[in-house]
Amino acid sequence: MPIRVKTHIFVGALLRQAQISGAFAYVVSKGDPDAGSVVLRVADLSGGNRLYRPVTAMDGDRLWMESEKMDDMTAHTEIGKLLSYDADLWVIEIEDRAGRHFLTEPVQAQSSKV
Repeated sequence: MPIRVKTHIFVGALLRQAQISGAFAYVVSKGDPDAGSVVLRVADLSGGNRLYRPVTAMDGDRLWMESEKMDDMTAHTEIGKLLSYDADLWVIEIEDRAGRHFLTEPVQAQSSKV
């Protein structure tokens, strides 16, 4: 079983990596500092947004699911829905012209088929 880093440490490292790479990154909503889940919104500054949410892969490792590209209003609506279900959720936003997410764990595109 992989070792999990406390959420506030993971968030701090992600923010720092984005900032030293020239992106603007910030916390929109703080959740539980030790075990809160994270949703990441990446805005490419041309109106496109992608959301990234962690899931556990079959081998127990963390994997990030990447949403399809969406507009600002849809991204905010989706995040609002997630916050209504999970009060311990961290919401992180990164604004980067290239649309980089700065995640070091595997990222998988979400299938549009349910």
